[in-house]
Amino acid sequence: MRSVVIVGAGPAGLAAAVSALDAGARVTLIDSDRSLGGQYWRALPRERGIPERATQHGWKRFAALRSRVERDPSCAVFTRTQVWSLERTTVSGSGFALNLATGPADGVGQELRTILPDALVLATGAHDRTLPFPGWELPGVVTGGAAQALAKAEGVRVGADVVIAGAGPFLLPVAKAVAASGGRVRGVFEAARASTAVRGWMLPAPARLLAAPSKFAELAGYSAALLRRGIPYRTGTGVIAAHGSRRVDSVTIARLAKDWTPIAGTERTIAADAVCVSHGFTPRTELALAAGCAVTGAGFVRVDTMQQTSVPGVYAAGELTGIGGAQLALAEGMIAGAAAAGAEASLPRHASRARTVHADFARRIERAHGIPTGWAQALPDDTVVCRCEGVTCGDVRRAASTLGEPGLRSIKLTTRAGLGLCQGRICGRSVEQLLTTRPSRDGATTDRRPLVTPQRIGDLAALAPEANSDRR
Repeated sequence: MRSVVIVGAGPAGLAAAVSALDAGARVTLIDSDRSLGGQYWRALPRERGIPERATQHGWKRFAALRSRVERDPSCAVFTRTQVWSLERTTVSGSGFALNLATGPADGVGQELRTILPDALVLATGAHDRTLPFPGWELPGVVTGGAAQALAKAEGVRVGADVVIAGAGPFLLPVAKAVAASGGRVRGVFEAARASTAVRGWMLPAPARLLAAPSKFAELAGYSAALLRRGIPYRTGTGVIAAHGSRRVDSVTIARLAKDWTPIAGTERTIAADAVCVSHGFTPRTELALAAGCAVTGAGFVRVDTMQQTSVPGVYAAGELTGIGGAQLALAEGMIAGAAAAGAEASLPRHASRARTVHADFARRIERAHGIPTGWAQALPDDTVVCRCEGVTCGDVRRAASTLGEPGLRSIKLTTRAGLGLCQGRICGRSVEQLLTTRPSRDGATTDRRPLVTPQRIGDLAALAPEANSDRR
């Protein structure tokens, strides 16, 4: 029986697991969260007594997928488990060994094990991309994903008076979640101009949008929720500064030019004790890069029609390959799971059709709401770009000027940008784009991390090479 290991239990990972099980494979499903579903299907703990149907979008589909993987004896599920590294080996069918740590991410004495799969499906998703602005390091400034997670998983509001800003349709469900948790949403501010968004969504071939009626229904639902609560929505507008002493207490918003630089004279201040910001998403590519998978110019993992990466035996699905929403992730996961199990011929045709439709939707999102070049030109030198190490835009610019056409590695070593706790996950892309629009001269990026998650030296020292090895 072929063994398939799937990393990530969001829509793509769950669909891949069920598809691989249907093909007769033995499946191991791994996720770092305490429960299955990922960010999209994140819900309050069952002990809260709130029906899941009330908090989940697409509950029936999720419940069916979750039930299958939890009850099928051919599927082993590991939650609260991190894949902290991936190594090449000659003793597994995929050519890789996955090192796992189960237990609290910052706890002592995690259970460590190594898994040796025949095939590997990466469904690790993405996290919020946030462009820096003066004051974004203040407490109370959070990502849209963090605000949504607090609302959906804990029922906690991120603030009493909340401003939501950034770019893309994700701002709408964030606003809905924040409002449902008891926060007063002072406004949703979309950086893309209306004309840019309309062109991006409608061109080319606007008739293709009719192939995804579920997206229109979803958009209508979010729009109706905003209208019912009287939440204003403004395009071509963004937060250009957050203010406060110990935490944020107000923000300055302004109209934005086509390149997202603020238009002088349009500024106004809004009182707020929380700001939720999301300018899109950054794929979590650590494991894919460790495996040697090729990526696109935008940093997403490159796959073929069977979701196989450039590395044989390694497949990728979901937001790791492009930001297109849950329906695209489900379709890609279904294809990846079947292919990883060696059952490409039995793949349902509807999966490929759904992928085509929703991949077109993903491309329209990027055209309508993608980050333009030049956005950093207007940032003051004292704007913090790396919050972990307190590195400012001026620090990066001065280092680049002093070093003269430097590589990214030189900038990181000189300023320590991207070398803090987050290891460049939050600031990395912004630091790269502050330097140049061209690739780093030394070929360095902020995405490669030999250890995907921090591990205690004592735990690593206690792990003998042959201990807890599991061929799956």
